[in-house]
Amino acid sequence: MSKICEVCGKAPSFGRSVSHSHRVTNRMFRPNIQKVTIRDEKGRVRKANVCTSCMKAGKVERA
Repeated sequence: MSKICEVCGKAPSFGRSVSHSHRVTNRMFRPNIQKVTIRDEKGRVRKANVCTSCMKAGKVERA
């Protein structure tokens, strides 16, 4: 499954984990992507990968 939201374009971002002893390792912040059935702008019903923040904000019309 793609890790990019089809509504807002949110994608994984990168950062660093810093331990108590200040050892630094790379990490990834992934958006919470769910496959949901939506109704697009043309009125068709299809499945899309949408982040949960877009679903909560009501940016997609669920079918």
